[in-house]
Amino acid sequence: MARPDPTYLAYRAGSAVSRALPARAVPAAADVAGRVASRVLPSRRLIVERNLRRVHGDDLDGAALARAVDGTFSSYAHYWLESFRLPGSDPDLLDEKMTVVGLEHVQAGLDAGTGSILALPHLGAWEWAAFWLTEVKGMDVSVVVEPIEPPELADWFVGLREALGMEVITLGPHAGAACSKALKQNRVLALLCDRDLGGGGIPVDLLGEATTLPGGPATLALRTGAPLIPAIVTFDIDGGHLGQADPPLDTTRTGSLRQDVARVTQDLAHALERLIRRAPDQWHLLQPNWPSDHAALAAAGLAPPPEPSSPDT
Repeated sequence: MARPDPTYLAYRAGSAVSRALPARAVPAAADVAGRVASRVLPSRRLIVERNLRRVHGDDLDGAALARAVDGTFSSYAHYWLESFRLPGSDPDLLDEKMTVVGLEHVQAGLDAGTGSILALPHLGAWEWAAFWLTEVKGMDVSVVVEPIEPPELADWFVGLREALGMEVITLGPHAGAACSKALKQNRVLALLCDRDLGGGGIPVDLLGEATTLPGGPATLALRTGAPLIPAIVTFDIDGGHLGQADPPLDTTRTGSLRQDVARVTQDLAHALERLIRRAPDQWHLLQPNWPSDHAALAAAGLAPPPEPSSPDT
């Protein structure tokens, strides 16, 4: 029998440790883990530095930039510790610590029978909102995740999300049809969309620099009539969570499908900018996302970070 993959074992161990921690110990544990990670992952640290400078400009430098980078890594560790602790959580306690602004935009899509698309950046703790929507609000939620290796780790992550009441759609050739089906079933569809995984996305300007974003969210909204709602879920200062759903983007058909997808995707890029600026220290995008990122890594003598071994990085 083949031995379990070390990455799989590491995530299982991390899950066990996080669930054993008292709730009051989670922030301190996340801070320690984040500081360690920020120092042993130089390629990812450089990417976080560049992302923070894109948000804050050249005024963020030196010690202030170093603190902000540490804060982002600690926030990312906090995200994982909390996610591992979610299965079996008390929905009443979850609701008590959850504040949501703009839920009416999500409900409007369900009332219209089109489903609703939540377009999210890799920011904060979106799984808490998905769990809250299913357990507290009784909404049906589908999420799209990227395929990962090894298979046992992929299966474990799927089980983790399904235990929280989500339908999991793995990104691949059949994902588009599965997403359309979810919307036809009047579900909430959550899409992380600030990174173009396939490399064949739509050219946009994001935070003042040219890159590409996936065209799937705009295409789905234009084809199905489901509202495309930019949203984030952040860690709040009181130990709770703040969910924010902005008004839907304008997906009125004005030209060819190609032209409309390009227009809506650029509008989505601007919406993501506004969301990211609300909590840039919680933006957990640790992979190169602009062409210039690859040049910066090469200039620093750093290899690009390996593709993520979890479905949310």
